[in-house]
Amino acid sequence: MSTEFAIAEVFPGRLNALVKNIMRQTGKTDPNEAVRLVNSGEWVVSKPTRSWYEKNGVIYFSVTPDGTTGEGWITRLESMGGYAKQVLRSPDFKPTSGVTTEVAVLKGMLFKDNDRTPKKIRAYAEAFRTSDKRKLLEPNAELACLICEKFTEKEIEAMGLWYIVAMHEPINDSDGDPLLLCASRGDAGRWLYACHGRPAYKLRRDSGSAFAVSHKSVLNPKTLRTD
Repeated sequence: MSTEFAIAEVFPGRLNALVKNIMRQTGKTDPNEAVRLVNSGEWVVSKPTRSWYEKNGVIYFSVTPDGTTGEGWITRLESMGGYAKQVLRSPDFKPTSGVTTEVAVLKGMLFKDNDRTPKKIRAYAEAFRTSDKRKLLEPNAELACLICEKFTEKEIEAMGLWYIVAMHEPINDSDGDPLLLCASRGDAGRWLYACHGRPAYKLRRDSGSAFAVSHKSVLNPKTLRTD
């Protein structure tokens, strides 16, 4: 076994950050006790497993609804905007239960700025077919709620996104404006809000557009033509 001092070339600041992370994860306020737990094997450091993966600019995961109503989501989720509550309270918000949905999120970076609108993204999704002829489908509006609950703001950030729009059939607010539910991250954590569902509304480059997949498959974004 090598007798080389392992931390000889590790900067003190990085060591300090490491110990603070161990303290946070173990819940210990004493740094020596936190390190002891790891050294003794009482606390095992392991690579976190993700419930999503990305390939070729497309993010994949699955969700399973449990029949939660709009009012139920208002109570269940930590934070949401007023317009999101209007959508959830609409008779057009219809929950489902028990059927797992495979989800594909098209990252905004796949599209040119002028093509990053609900109308054009839907057109691409409608025309899109995977190599084995599977396709993207319009999801249920509850998908945004499920995404908001499934992922922390840090996980959405790790995806390279600021918010994920569920590309469901738009639901009108009290003024008759079409809205789409979105799962977003922010300084205060994750939250659910509603963005414009107008056909020409321009989405941000760091947005994601979520669709249901007819069957689990891998998409090839090279077939997304934006010219």
